[in-house]
Amino acid sequence: MTSENNNEVDMVISLESKHRKEKKELQAQIQALKKAAKNDKTKKKELTAEIARLELEQDIRHKEEMENIKNECNNSIDISSNQCEQNGENYITKNKVSKAQKRREKKLQEERKREEQIKQQEKDNLYGPRNTEIQTITAKLKERNLKIFSIPSDGDCLYKAVAHQLAIKKQQSISVEELRRNVATYISNNKDDFLPFMSNSDTCEMLTNEEFNDYCNKISSTKMWGGQLEIRALSNSLKCPISIIQATGPDCIEQGTEFGDDPLIIAYHRHMYSLGEHYNSTCVNDDSDIEDSNK
Repeated sequence: MTSENNNEVDMVISLESKHRKEKKELQAQIQALKKAAKNDKTKKKELTAEIARLELEQDIRHKEEMENIKNECNNSIDISSNQCEQNGENYITKNKVSKAQKRREKKLQEERKREEQIKQQEKDNLYGPRNTEIQTITAKLKERNLKIFSIPSDGDCLYKAVAHQLAIKKQQSISVEELRRNVATYISNNKDDFLPFMSNSDTCEMLTNEEFNDYCNKISSTKMWGGQLEIRALSNSLKCPISIIQATGPDCIEQGTEFGDDPLIIAYHRHMYSLGEHYNSTCVNDDSDIEDSNK
């Protein structure tokens, strides 16, 4: 191997060593950032996007630097594939960028663009209705020494929130399916109490008997979302009060206060998801991170 060969190979080895050192330094920086944001949910969200951006930028810069070294090598001397393998890497030294390299670069650019969009969206959401609502509900729950307990958004959120409350407050294990059946049965058996508050969404007319029966069947057999009527039926069928904490309007909507028991406390979100309203459960605030549906 000529001295020129040795010089070019040494440049590659030196750059690889520099890249390894920079990667270790970045990981140390990331760990420090994570530690600083440990108890701050907002900073954690911003930090996720920031870490992705830092790692992506470093990866792209490292690849560009290695490409520059390869181009310098090509201008002076051809470094064979075997020589590259001997030093831990098999770099393509042709002047024309390979199709695989083009695909990798395109993917990196797309990832960078996506991460930038995510970061911008997080900034836009910081003072948007969703975060404002969560902060307001969190503050109201904190006064009760409570915090949000995240419930999946799948149509069963009301029933899962109530089931969670029953488990932690009354040590009762009741499935979502059983709760839905109880609600459907209660509404069906108390038709005169509920029908005046139910209407066809298309005609705005009171439900017909057939439509009423279909509504009750959907409660028990589908993931139809539950609202105020279902909360009332849940409270009455369980003979237990339910308190709903919300950001706007009355601080707390009470249902079933006549039962005189410790209420099940759930949170109502209008802006949690783009698909519509959502219910979360609550639990005792032990100063850990507040849980929400942005998981």
